[in-house]
Amino acid sequence: MELAAGGFSGEQFREACAELQQPAVAGADWQLLVETSGISIYRLLDQKTGLYEYKVFGVLEDCSPTLLADVYMDLDYRKQWDQYVKELYEQECNGQTVVYWEVKYPFPMSNRDYVYLRQRRDLDVEGRKIHVVLAQSTSVPQLVERSGVIRVKQYKQSLAIESDGKKGSKVFMYYFDNPGGQIPSWLINWAAKNGVPNFLKDMARACQNYLKKT
Repeated sequence: MELAAGGFSGEQFREACAELQQPAVAGADWQLLVETSGISIYRLLDQKTGLYEYKVFGVLEDCSPTLLADVYMDLDYRKQWDQYVKELYEQECNGQTVVYWEVKYPFPMSNRDYVYLRQRRDLDVEGRKIHVVLAQSTSVPQLVERSGVIRVKQYKQSLAIESDGKKGSKVFMYYFDNPGGQIPSWLINWAAKNGVPNFLKDMARACQNYLKKT
């Protein structure tokens, strides 16, 4: 789907909201990959790349929806709690705000970097307050590829958050990332399987520290 002028379409935001209410993993060949700490991760093989798309559902018990969305959007704070960030900032390009993100990869692999659009909307869906953040890779002439760093050109993420009815958050996340280069697909898929739960745990911990910071 093409991005609408100025960002993402209303339909894309509605689709993310709908997954919170009714996870769309039945009809297609989505496989339950892992269940851990209240988080379920499903995957779907992308035939073109040999990589998987991921859908994540679950509850983060001690993070309110607004806090979780604020932490996710706060790029400066992410540089403090995400050990894999080497560089991360927003920049105005052609009238749009884009994010530049360089990720540390273990030696001897090259670091990866991303240039992407992201947008947050706080929606009211039949009385439910849902925070949605969409992100998708883009290309702008102001942020050229760097020597020694591999540009990720296929990246897409959706995040939808609402109250779990208590103190926590009910979460849906969609994720696809093709890091390119000469990394075997099995290694990329293994890293995603382990990295997604760890990322959510780190973000939950970051929420607690964010409260102390503010």
